Amino acid sequence: MFTKILIANRGEIACRVIRTARKLGVHTVAVYSDADARSLHVEMADEAVHIGPSPVGESYLRGDRIVAAALATGAQAIHPGYGFLSENPDFVDHVVTAGLIFIGPSAASIRAMGLKDAAKRLMEKAGVPVVPGYHGEAQEIVLLASKAREIGYPVLIKARAGGGGKGMRRVEHPDDFSEALSSARREAKAAFGDDRVLVEKYVDKPRHIEVQVFGDNFGDAVHLYERDCSAQRRHQKVIEEAPAPGMTPALRKAMTEAAVKAAKAINYSGAGTIEFIVDASQGLKADRFWFMEMNTRLQVEHPVTEMVTGTDLVEWQLRVASGEKLPKTQSEIALSGHAFEARIYAEDAAKGFLPATGTLHHLKFPGVAPEGAAMRIETGVRAGDAISPYYDPMIAKLVVHAGDRQAALEALRTALAQTEIAGSTVNTAFLAALAADPDFAAGDVDTGLIGRHQEALTAVAPPTGEIISAAVLAASGAGALPSSDDPWSSLAGYAHFHGVARRMRLKFGDEQIQAKVSMRPDGRFQVVLDAPYDSTNSHDLRAVPRLARWPAHITVFEGAVGYAFTVPDPLARSDEAAAASGSLRAPMPGLVKLVRVAKGDAVIKGQILLILEAMKMEHTIAAPHDGVIAEIAGEGAQVTDGTVLVRFVEEQSASNSATS
Repeated sequence: MFTKILIANRGEIACRVIRTARKLGVHTVAVYSDADARSLHVEMADEAVHIGPSPVGESYLRGDRIVAAALATGAQAIHPGYGFLSENPDFVDHVVTAGLIFIGPSAASIRAMGLKDAAKRLMEKAGVPVVPGYHGEAQEIVLLASKAREIGYPVLIKARAGGGGKGMRRVEHPDDFSEALSSARREAKAAFGDDRVLVEKYVDKPRHIEVQVFGDNFGDAVHLYERDCSAQRRHQKVIEEAPAPGMTPALRKAMTEAAVKAAKAINYSGAGTIEFIVDASQGLKADRFWFMEMNTRLQVEHPVTEMVTGTDLVEWQLRVASGEKLPKTQSEIALSGHAFEARIYAEDAAKGFLPATGTLHHLKFPGVAPEGAAMRIETGVRAGDAISPYYDPMIAKLVVHAGDRQAALEALRTALAQTEIAGSTVNTAFLAALAADPDFAAGDVDTGLIGRHQEALTAVAPPTGEIISAAVLAASGAGALPSSDDPWSSLAGYAHFHGVARRMRLKFGDEQIQAKVSMRPDGRFQVVLDAPYDSTNSHDLRAVPRLARWPAHITVFEGAVGYAFTVPDPLARSDEAAAASGSLRAPMPGLVKLVRVAKGDAVIKGQILLILEAMKMEHTIAAPHDGVIAEIAGEGAQVTDGTVLVRFVEEQSASNSATS
């Protein structure tokens, strides 16, 4: 076993590797960028080395600096985590040439599976079924469009060099192919440095089911059963589970045998995942699954496999990389119970899952697992940490395990309802709604489920008068909410409001809330909300509200929903005039990738004005109304959240221009 390893990653996966290494008595070295100088993984590691500025291209993608850090600290091996350089064969070569061990597969194995088109040709030769499509080298648009017609619409354009939904576009009609191809290529180039694509048949009711495989350096390979990752938005996984609901013995046998065959075909060593697409339109059948790709690394969702098999896959990685044989044979690996993993992100589900930033002023996960279940919280952040625009906005992975799927799903719902995060927009309410969705609960899930139900899943009920009253009382400075049977009793005797009602003002989004707080004769407080709300007396509240407070902000938690209120500064000047001036602001930090209009152009409502790239994904900025462009950001501009991207000519000026 190694005595010291370097972890070439950050966030929750770096923390995850550190925990297992510590259990095995292995010392760890963290690397960090400027943005991560005070991060949790740096604090947890035995040593830490600074490798550059915040952008990934100047830090976590600098393989030379990472290898130099490993050599300087005396590390024997490098664990890549996932993302960044984890599937970069050139980095593996660099590690090995430097006399270090890469905790993962060989560069040859990564190259064999690194490009989707080549991997599918290899799998066809190995007898593994692949999705019908074009996986060739030629990339001329005329050829690709012709192949799409041969395959039959709808088709899926996919970047050959990556995953995570980046560089992927579904095309329903031939007229849309050219635009979709251009967009997919731009996104693929930005994310992977390779704009080549492949074109495949789009399966009508696809299930994304993957098999965890593990190989060693002695020619052995095993599977650790399957995971279902069909709950996706924008081709990115949201909730994963193991085993797959509705899995039949025949399909499991065929799929796991194919996965092991695929791993052995490339002499695979370490943790890997064979991803399959399954046609569920007629139920799960052994002849209706196809190879999609192989992830030659540890997956984000590996904890669900660990929960149902009783294994530590990171420990397996360290043991195999250090020269040991597989810890278990195939016959020794058994399934037990059911597990779910929910990915908690800083994102706005109601706005198309836009990534969000912000400081986590309040972060509280369930202290104990729901009754009858086990629970894990995988995170790389603490209260007070910032979600920056430089990296993936994941906050945590909430993982639960119980005896069967129904019990595990109930445990997931309970844990989500007890999670409290304030300071950034998060997706906990969306996750809870998905966990409660009737189709998802029944196991009738496919990759289109979230898209079909998106409006219902992202809708959040407005705050009740009771929730608003709790926010008003907290904003009034009446004191902290005690944990007692009577939440307001300790406020008796407080005299600031005696005889005089205090007017309070809050904002919920763009909505102004007016209220009056006064002391009742019995010493309790009464909150009376102006129309359109009904008055709510404080003593009528059903329970002590869960809330978080920091300067000028209050979040009240109701289940998995966090209602965020702001407390306006009465001395601050009104910003209403600026808001009415007619401008579009950046919804998140990003790069202006493409500008489609110019100053002076007349545009109509819904017309695409520019493309904003954030988190390596493209986001369309469209005109909210008809108008004339007064100013527009330039291509290549790096903007922050709230930066004015487009300013429209004021209505009177536009009218004058039209008549002149």
